Amino acid sequence: MLNPHIIKNLYREITFTFSRSSGPGGQHVNKVNTRVTLRFDVANTLLFDDREKALINSRMSRYISNEGIMTISNEEHRSQLKNKQGVMVKLERLLHGALRRKKTRIGTKPTKTAVLKRLNSKKHRAEKKQWRRKL
Repeated sequence: MLNPHIIKNLYREITFTFSRSSGPGGQHVNKVNTRVTLRFDVANTLLFDDREKALINSRMSRYISNEGIMTISNEEHRSQLKNKQGVMVKLERLLHGALRRKKTRIGTKPTKTAVLKRLNSKKHRAEKKQWRRKL
């Protein structure tokens, strides 16, 4: 996961806005602002260096505007507090995924048996086609 120091300081750079949630819910949904929208200025943050900012921008581009502001919203629960916690978990997960180093693929050779099996099946197909030809 992310460094606890970064998570602690992340709260200082985040702004939350609240609005009415969409969908069914009757009177409750029409009165209470339960939808939570999180805004995080990736371009001007001091928590990440330039390389990390570039990784976040490239891998999380669908959440980031042209001004460099990441916007994530949550309206899953009927409680504003639960939605706020959910959007924070989502932000942590997204940042962790964006900053994680990808494994490099190590190429392998096919086994001798696999090579022989492939060549034998090619010969068998060629023989079949040879017998189908008109003389």
